Amino acid sequence: MTIGGFFTAIIFGAIIGSIGRLLVPGKQNMPIWLTVVVGIVAAFAGTGLSHLLNLKTSGWNFWETVFQIGFAVIGVYVVSMLWPKKTTEQH
Repeated sequence: MTIGGFFTAIIFGAIIGSIGRLLVPGKQNMPIWLTVVVGIVAAFAGTGLSHLLNLKTSGWNFWETVFQIGFAVIGVYVVSMLWPKKTTEQH
C-alpha cells in the first residue's frame, strides 16, 4: 500500500464510519479514532463481500457502497455496545 493509499483509506474510513454512526440511533459513546477504524474495516469488508459476489469493484459501485455502509452500521452498533461508558463521579 502506498502512502496515498494509506491516507485515502483513512479519509474514506472516516466518511464510511461517520455515515454508519449517523445511521445508528442514539448516542454512541466512542472516540472519533474508533469511528475511523470501524469505517476502514467496514470499507474492506464491503469490498470483500462485493468480490465474493462477483460484483464490479473497479470505480464506484452502488452495492459495494451499500455493503460498506451496512458493515459500518453493524460495526458502530457493536463497538458502541462494548466500549466502556463515560462515568462522571462527584465527590
